[in-house]
Amino acid sequence: MKNEIEERIMKARKIMDEAQIVIIGAGAGLSTAAGLDFGGNRFRELMPEFGERYGYDNMYAGDFYPYDTLEEYWAFESKVILLNRYELEGLPLYKKLYNIVKDRNFFVLTTNVESQFVKSGFPERQVFATQGDYSFFQCAKGCHKKLYYNEDKIREMVAETKDCKIPTDLIPKCPVCGEQMKINLRADQYFIEDNAWNECCERYDNFMSNVGLKKVVYLEFGVGYNTPGIIRYPFEQQTYRNPNAHLIRFNKDYPDGAKENENKTISFTEDISTILEKMYPECK
Repeated sequence: MKNEIEERIMKARKIMDEAQIVIIGAGAGLSTAAGLDFGGNRFRELMPEFGERYGYDNMYAGDFYPYDTLEEYWAFESKVILLNRYELEGLPLYKKLYNIVKDRNFFVLTTNVESQFVKSGFPERQVFATQGDYSFFQCAKGCHKKLYYNEDKIREMVAETKDCKIPTDLIPKCPVCGEQMKINLRADQYFIEDNAWNECCERYDNFMSNVGLKKVVYLEFGVGYNTPGIIRYPFEQQTYRNPNAHLIRFNKDYPDGAKENENKTISFTEDISTILEKMYPECK
């Protein structure tokens, strides 16, 4: 007799295999499950000097710390970007997910900013990173729409960091207005949506406009309630409106969804890697 988790896995596999379209929605929980942890042992091992000096125990907290100087802020931020954007290759969980969907009609909507999808084989044209990307600077006040690829600058900042500070002359300044630069992450009204962002948004909108009443699976990973209006709520609404849609949700903390979709939703609180391995053992 099959147990309850095996029944969920078999049902999810059947729904996936019958789907005409797969739409992946990914939040921070997917990267955490993949091993891209912003706290815990990884933080203690890779950024001990910052924890010891400032008292926080994870990279998220470091983003909100009231540093006295920009030299300190950029020492922290450049190390975070180097570790999470430039030094990591595609992680096995992301590669596994790509191998599951690569021959399907799919699109990815993600709030993650580390580019793990593209690094793991997903075509860039089928990934919409709506909240930005660690790899770009922008004017902090949004005085113009251009983004600036920052790898060389980030590596230089980290190499020149001493006593948790970068040299003053490495603080990035806007080449147009001369004011501060920041990372292109959606945090305020100055977030830059450049031409590439708008083109990707249009591709996603066009893809979604062709879903209609087709058999579609909304495959949601690690999406909580920080920005539920981007992925979580739209996925539930679209599942409700389409009688041929199903929602497969992976979420350790918030597995429950809209009651109206109760019979169209399969939720997993278990480890994402373990469930995907059992669903698709043939996809490495």
